Amino acid sequence: MTRRRLGTWTAALLFATVSVVLGCRLADTDGVTPVPQLLAFLPWLLAPAGAGLALALLTRWWPGTVWAVVVLALLAWFIAPYGRGGEPDGRVLASLRVMTSNVEFGRATDALVTAVRAERPDLVFVEECEYGCSDTLRRTLSEDYPYRRSVEGAGSTGSVVLSRFPLRPAAGIRGTMGMPGAVADVRGHAVRLQLAHPMPPLPGQLDVWRRELGEVRDFAAGTAAPTVLAGDFNASQDHAAFRAILDTGLRDAARLTGSGRTPTWPARTAPAIGAQIDHVLVSAEFSAGRARFLDLADTDHRALLVDITLHGSA
Repeated sequence: MTRRRLGTWTAALLFATVSVVLGCRLADTDGVTPVPQLLAFLPWLLAPAGAGLALALLTRWWPGTVWAVVVLALLAWFIAPYGRGGEPDGRVLASLRVMTSNVEFGRATDALVTAVRAERPDLVFVEECEYGCSDTLRRTLSEDYPYRRSVEGAGSTGSVVLSRFPLRPAAGIRGTMGMPGAVADVRGHAVRLQLAHPMPPLPGQLDVWRRELGEVRDFAAGTAAPTVLAGDFNASQDHAAFRAILDTGLRDAARLTGSGRTPTWPARTAPAIGAQIDHVLVSAEFSAGRARFLDLADTDHRALLVDITLHGSA
């Protein structure tokens, strides 16, 4: 009887934990610590829910079995990709390749340079590119990428956008870490570029995380030009603050290619387990052809490489 009671209480604890996270997801809120942190790993909550179901069956706790079925059904529902799909049907104006990479305080700069030379993206968004990283990119890649916009900074605060296309300045997004912006001349067509790197949802700093994701959302809602918004968002599609950005009309390029759940962080456990918090978001004028996730040495993020196509009016 004691063993059965222990199994029942363990199952109840597992279901209660998952249910709190699912309750916030249903309510379209990110809640308080530790809910935002757990929301990033929502698909992996299938494991504790499944373990709870097994315990409920072994202990013949039938209400718990019903609870498990409801929890598992909700998880399956929410695992489906969020955001608009579909493709623009206007004529093709330009095709381009976009890369975003968090180089973890500049440590993966050399690995990034090697990847850029191999993959030859047209636009490169680099987060946590501190002074040394910025100097290295200028020294090694300026011939192939003569145009750049950056916020120079130490540690995680520096960010750089590299471009094969001419750039003109544009206001970036205010935040703790650098988020530069620009307008690219892509074969005669103006494309708004914006790097995203809001603060992570650290315990005690959730207000900063929400506010800076809100700034990103305000940018997305306020631009009417063809737009590429890329970077380390420190948020997945299971965060309400990130879904608010998608609700402005931007679409996740990885999701358009069927890779909307491929983990990018932490790189040490991806793709076996992790969260997709690095994104390339595009406006409705773009289609996406392929997304790839690159493992770079010395960083806790996988780089994301996507091929996108700009379309004109039908």
